Amino acid sequence: MKYKITHTTKYAYSQAVPVCHNLVHLAPRVLPGQRCKEFQLLVHPEPFSIAHRKDYFGNDVSYFTIDQAHLGLSVTATSQVEVTAASQIAAAETPPWESVVQQLQEKHTAGVLDAYQFTFDSPGVKLFPELIEYAKVSFQENRPILEAVLELTTRINTEFKYDSRATNVNTEISEVFEKKHGVCQDFAHFQIGCLRALGLAARYVSGYLRTNPPPGKPRLVGADASHAWLSVYCGEKAGWIDVDPTNNVQTSVDHITVAWGRDYYDVCPIQGTIVGGGEHRMTVSVDVAPEEPQPAAPATGDAK
Repeated sequence: MKYKITHTTKYAYSQAVPVCHNLVHLAPRVLPGQRCKEFQLLVHPEPFSIAHRKDYFGNDVSYFTIDQAHLGLSVTATSQVEVTAASQIAAAETPPWESVVQQLQEKHTAGVLDAYQFTFDSPGVKLFPELIEYAKVSFQENRPILEAVLELTTRINTEFKYDSRATNVNTEISEVFEKKHGVCQDFAHFQIGCLRALGLAARYVSGYLRTNPPPGKPRLVGADASHAWLSVYCGEKAGWIDVDPTNNVQTSVDHITVAWGRDYYDVCPIQGTIVGGGEHRMTVSVDVAPEEPQPAAPATGDAK
């Protein structure tokens, strides 16, 4: 599946901003099954300096500085991406989840050590005792890890309500668990917390989701959204497998990966500091345009 993705973020300030520094995660990763054919970042006003590098997790990041007074900032990322379907391992053929926990604790190969760092608390995923109780319903003794993960994904999708007004980027997963309301970021954080509480490795994935209009309705340009899901380490043979609790699916050609980290704060699309500016207003427009048709069921995403 080929896509052209346009992600525009605009800030309007009540007072002039003399200087700002920004870090962005907007370039799709190059992965097995995903190829970023072109990426362009346009910033207005024109930056004094701009640099591109890899962050700790191997994500592509851009850093720019604007040193002229401005009342608004516009950042547009345009990508051309090709995603191909990956073969999916049978859930019943994955190892018992306890053996994966043991592997993470005892093996010291590069792949296992890389996964091990995703077993701990992080700023956006603070563990609490009820997570284990909730997860254990699905993680019965000696159950294949992917079977348990998929059941947990289904339970979160069924028992939690999608509500874009219920939370914000700083909402802790304990509150999400209490209210059973949230958005894709919250559901991903909560499931990551459940898995880490068991000693498993799970990482937060930021990207895009191709959405489809209701039958008979036109596709609206700019009405798509950034999205979040998670990836769970299923052992050395199975590796990392991505699941989307917001839509209760394993990821497919409808999902485009941009970045991954411990949680949202590692891969926030745009973050930075400004001097002055007073009050500000932010608007986001995302367009995920397929370059070849493919029928699919409607899916849910959200911009944050």
